[in-house]
Amino acid sequence: MNTGTIKFFNESKGYGFIKDESSNQEIFVHVTGLEDKVKQNDKVAFKVVDGKKGLSAVNVKKI
Repeated sequence: MNTGTIKFFNESKGYGFIKDESSNQEIFVHVTGLEDKVKQNDKVAFKVVDGKKGLSAVNVKKI
């Protein structure tokens, strides 16, 4: 599992980005990949998968 911080999340549109702590890369997250409700600056653990348009975060949980 990777860890990071929610950099941006738009609840009405259902997506956002996580800044990965280890790589400093921004990873897309869709509401369908969330296990907990998240907001900006939340610390999260997640798994990275190769999505349709690049890397996506799934199994996103607050830590």
